[in-house]
Amino acid sequence: MERAASIDLKNWIARPQTQTVMDALERGGKSARFVGGCVRDALLGLNVKDVDIATPETPERVIELIEEADLRAIPTGIDHGTVTAICDGIPFEITTLRRDIETYGRRARVSFTEDWAEDAARRDLTLNALYCDRLGKVYDPIGGLEDLKAGRIRFVGDARARIEEDILRLLRFFRFFAFYGSAPADVEALNACRDMAPQLNQLSVERVWKELSRLLLAPDPTQAFSLMSSYGILAHILPEANRSKDLHHLVQIESDLKVQPSYLRRLASIVDLDANGANALASRFKFSNAERDEFSELCNPPDWPDPQADRKRNRLALYRLKPELFIELVLLGATRSPALDWPGLLSFPEDNALPAFSITGQDVIDGGVPTGSDVGNILTQVENWWIESDFTADRDSCLAYLSELITARS
Repeated sequence: MERAASIDLKNWIARPQTQTVMDALERGGKSARFVGGCVRDALLGLNVKDVDIATPETPERVIELIEEADLRAIPTGIDHGTVTAICDGIPFEITTLRRDIETYGRRARVSFTEDWAEDAARRDLTLNALYCDRLGKVYDPIGGLEDLKAGRIRFVGDARARIEEDILRLLRFFRFFAFYGSAPADVEALNACRDMAPQLNQLSVERVWKELSRLLLAPDPTQAFSLMSSYGILAHILPEANRSKDLHHLVQIESDLKVQPSYLRRLASIVDLDANGANALASRFKFSNAERDEFSELCNPPDWPDPQADRKRNRLALYRLKPELFIELVLLGATRSPALDWPGLLSFPEDNALPAFSITGQDVIDGGVPTGSDVGNILTQVENWWIESDFTADRDSCLAYLSELITARS
């Protein structure tokens, strides 16, 4: 395995906790290497979050070495060679070099090896099969470095074989394409994804949604979604995505206005669902209650901002929607009707802070109305009158109007 490049040591590699874990692993006399995402992202100048390490040592020996260094060792997936070391609260996932003997979709029967090339050959994508030692030397056994530099997303070896080993790799291909791809998508990979797409129903909805939500947060997932649509992938995991072409407009708007992307906003932009449809999708993907509520409001809001309406009309929309949802709908509206001046409404909530409605049900009861449905009906009448005043009527004025209503009904 020849050295292919190097990584600046003024980063996560030089961190004391990283070096402590590497000291522990190499105390047994065998070299350990960083692998996968940490190497990939470091080479791209991105922030490294999780540090994964590969070693020729067996999992049992890894545990011994880690514990001998007075570190905590967790047998995270010891049957598949994975142990997690904890140093000062920071986790390091350590996996023994391995090769697949037999695969079962997501599962695999593996044997451990000391051959780095064999370990690389079982990984999913070439840009994830890069290794780096503690001195920053990068090793590239299968050409992943050139693919990374060129923005090529390729499976290691035969694309169909890699997907058959774990069908989730099909979705991972498009996610990595969205985040790291700049070259044209690999045709062999696309054809394999199309052929294997019917097998996506083998995946749990949680795994599908996890990949889909991460894909939606890519800087620009437009091309990935376009390919997933044209190659029949979306039909199997998100058949509701009948507006996927709108995603391009939303991404552009977010970029122009420097708005942080939201996976629920982006999802809402590519579907056209009524309340039942939105709830069905949320149930299928097992959204949290907060996600369900937000997605439902994005798909079926109680009102809409209107760039062609006057200030009073939009103040009413702001009252019904609250500022956060108002702004979300401005972004979605700009996606669907780009010719209108939606961006002009982004500052509307800040420029039009609305007072809270000051009358409560207790005020109605104190006015002599018995507890019951009439209280709510009268309160709504007062609120509507206050709204019609463009929210200018103060509490005394509202109480006076309430008194008139109560007098009129007696």
